Amino acid sequence: MTKTQKKPAIKKKQQEWLVVVYFWMIGLFFMAYLVSRMVLEAYPYQAHWLAIPIGLAGTFLGIPLGWLWYRWRGDII
Repeated sequence: MTKTQKKPAIKKKQQEWLVVVYFWMIGLFFMAYLVSRMVLEAYPYQAHWLAIPIGLAGTFLGIPLGWLWYRWRGDII
């Protein structure tokens, strides 16, 4: 009988997030946070706490935008 050899498993290279994605995430967080703080300034005191979730929404919006930027323009470094 012949022995069958197993092919070595090919390990996938673990990809890190690109710098442009981090820049978009951080940039959109600060922009969304600052704009929401300016808009919510006229409302009562408790409304300013909404600026943090709005900033986080900007962060999550920055992830796909950063990847699209990378696909279109490449990394910034």
